[in-house]
Amino acid sequence: MNGQITSRVQERYEVRQVGLESLDQLMAWRKTVLEEVFGSLSHQTMQKLLAANRAYYEAAIVQEQHVACFAYEDGIPVACGGMCIQLEMPSPDNPQGINAYLMNIYTTPAHRARGAGKAVVEWLVEQARIRNIGKIYLETTPLGRELYATVGFVDYPDIMHLPCADPLNA
Repeated sequence: MNGQITSRVQERYEVRQVGLESLDQLMAWRKTVLEEVFGSLSHQTMQKLLAANRAYYEAAIVQEQHVACFAYEDGIPVACGGMCIQLEMPSPDNPQGINAYLMNIYTTPAHRARGAGKAVVEWLVEQARIRNIGKIYLETTPLGRELYATVGFVDYPDIMHLPCADPLNA
């Protein structure tokens, strides 16, 4: 995309966009995120989920529907994040109908509360703005809530969620 920033140094971290050349690394970090957020999953469920995530990355990155990045300190990745770019019906709060869903934001325990996660989130928000995306949202755990608030995210109280059948275990 024109004007797209693929790398930026923010404080002590360099945030860089990665693509399919880093697929194995993306998958390893995704597995860590899944384990931390969802706890212990059965081996079979995890394998199905990882296969689905690999297929997602392979399609969405190529189609520019997903932007993935790592924050590096001294050349070593210490945090990651992603942005799913989606279409929705245009509305007064999003007349273009393009939204970004930030996900897979994760910082290694040794680097938490040191700015790496914030660097990733700020970089992803900048990527969304460069793409003229009208709505940016995310889900959070209690651990991440304060970080997202410092970047400017606010609670969106009118959202509800309908849990559906688990297709991985059907």
